[in-house]
Amino acid sequence: MSKIESLAQAIEARLGARLKRAVAMAGELTYEVSQAQLLDVCLQLRDAPELAFEQLMDLAGIDYLEYGCDEWRTQSATRSGFSRGVRRSTAAEAPSGRERFAVVYHLLSVSQNWRVRLRCSCLGDEPPMVDSVVDVWAAANWFEREAFDLFGILFRGHPDLRRILTDYGFIGHPFRKDFPLSGNVEVRYDPAKGRVVYEPVSIEPRIVVPKVIREDNRYDPILREVPDRG
Repeated sequence: MSKIESLAQAIEARLGARLKRAVAMAGELTYEVSQAQLLDVCLQLRDAPELAFEQLMDLAGIDYLEYGCDEWRTQSATRSGFSRGVRRSTAAEAPSGRERFAVVYHLLSVSQNWRVRLRCSCLGDEPPMVDSVVDVWAAANWFEREAFDLFGILFRGHPDLRRILTDYGFIGHPFRKDFPLSGNVEVRYDPAKGRVVYEPVSIEPRIVVPKVIREDNRYDPILREVPDRG
């Protein structure tokens, strides 16, 4: 039995139906957990001696607004990996019936030398909210502030949920897919007022043009064949 399957067996024996295994890349293990079970599951993952996930390596927000969408009017561009290809005529919703926002937790067991990933969906779109895990892993403090700042996700029970990367007067959350590329406000120093002032952004919004792979006869398979000179 592989190490990943040994870990999966140990997790499922301890937590049972409280977790749902999700599709992950080879060599990785991912589980989905509900909001109601999040804190209890995290405590079990940390404290169970056969699991011993003592360390929260990372915590990140996810915005599924354009997940799985195909917007390019071309046959050459990839179906995924791009965004803002064409301007939509209607408000987009998260596809596949999933909640728009989620939080992912990357856990490490130093003593057992294995890793696991948890994903918890935020119920409701505005404001998206999930319980804070600061009392489980102290390292979550800054990670949760970052997810709040960039995605607007609220962490219930966080001791000091303030912005950590953007300015105090910043409007919006930069990593939301509905956030304008040019931002909402710009900052400049006003010598007449002797202070920094905020003004509506003066940059004209634009749509990024995708890079399309065009036909090139230089790469035609016929031209690449080596003729038989025997």
